Amino acid sequence: QVQLVESGGGSVQSGGSLRLSCARSGYYYSTYCMGWFRQAPGKEREFVSVIDGSGKSTYADFVKGRFTVSRDSAKNTLYLQMNSLKPEDTAMYYCNLRPYGSNRCLDSNYWGQGTQVTVSA
Repeated sequence: QVQLVESGGGSVQSGGSLRLSCARSGYYYSTYCMGWFRQAPGKEREFVSVIDGSGKSTYADFVKGRFTVSRDSAKNTLYLQMNSLKPEDTAMYYCNLRPYGSNRCLDSNYWGQGTQVTVSA
């Protein structure tokens, strides 16, 4: 059974930093996509960043230059380093795992439970 467990959320002031972690277990394929989405109150869940099966990282425009996604394969863990945080970054952040095939990330329903990030002005 696939499990994704996020940690590292919290409350910071504008301009501060946080590092989120997502520990993966129960998924044994060698190539996959792992990434981050977020959902603010009253809004739809939106894409933040992903590392695909080829190792390529992709970011939403609103986090480029501020957030960095990385993974430690030995620890089965995905990270999101968030710098220069803004109040509009306040949201629940979710880890997502998807299979990788035909040079793209495929659909899946593998989600973590989320970790809350709150940025005050």
